[in-house]
Amino acid sequence: MKQRKLGRNGPQVSAIGLGCMGFSEFYASSASNDAEAIRVIQSALALGVSFLDTADMYGPFTNEILLGKAISGKRDQLVIATKFGIQRDPVNPKIRAINGKADYVRAACEASLKRLKLECIDLYYQHRVDRSTPIEETMGALAELVKAGKINHIGLSEPSAATIRKAHQVHPITAVQSEYSLWSREPEDGVLQTCNELGIGFVAYSPLGRGFLTGRFRSIDDLDAKDFRRFSPRFQGDNFAKNLTLVAKVEEIAGEKHCTPAQLALAWLLAQGPHIVPIPGTTNVTRLKENLQAADISLSAEDLARIAAAAPSGVAAGARYDETGMRSVNG
Repeated sequence: MKQRKLGRNGPQVSAIGLGCMGFSEFYASSASNDAEAIRVIQSALALGVSFLDTADMYGPFTNEILLGKAISGKRDQLVIATKFGIQRDPVNPKIRAINGKADYVRAACEASLKRLKLECIDLYYQHRVDRSTPIEETMGALAELVKAGKINHIGLSEPSAATIRKAHQVHPITAVQSEYSLWSREPEDGVLQTCNELGIGFVAYSPLGRGFLTGRFRSIDDLDAKDFRRFSPRFQGDNFAKNLTLVAKVEEIAGEKHCTPAQLALAWLLAQGPHIVPIPGTTNVTRLKENLQAADISLSAEDLARIAAAAPSGVAAGARYDETGMRSVNG
């Protein structure tokens, strides 16, 4: 697997990482069993993936426990990323709050270390920016964790360019994580430029448009009844049909390049800059292998221009989250 460096002073990681969220919830009525999930994760490691991404809110908490089991005895050479900051009500996990207060940051880190069975977290993200807490307070607590040897690197998820700059003044940011794909181009409006300027790596989550860009879905009925994508504006009503037009264009170009739509979408992301690392998720070893092969696909300037014309910024119909979710991004 080809390697990339996360930012100017960050760790070397596999050019494509693995997003682990889907092993626990969100995408189906029942997540894959632990044994199967561990098989996929360990297959990824055997294929050269060294960058694994989780969060305490996935499950909640069960995803970190699962990952801790999967990497047991295989810790060397891995870069483990997790996140804090989204608190879910234990009675009703759909109810969430965002917390960036210093005491909570410290407590959340200790809890994640225990669940992951780690002595140190390689990359610790604030999952969403807490607009009610100064970013300087949150970053101060994270800087203390670095000094204490609890975490190696600090990251931010879905921040605005202005927040990145404020945070970076308190302690260097190693990576910013945001949704970025052929149908989610928002990071191009300032965030990517800021990361380039400050030497910060960029991690692209949902690089396959939550699976839509793979061409697997032709109708809302292709999604499980409890799949959270049914409630995503881009998967609803007329938006679904309009977005299939984008998929058709991606499929056409992929066919000419003798690759799958998923591979084309990932190769396009990798071509956007050497500091960008996508983290597609999958619960299937065959899909895992398909995704990783994208690192070996070369796109010419002509290819990139054609893809840009087929999938210009703003092409997707519908917001990427519902109204509540959109209020928590670009913080």
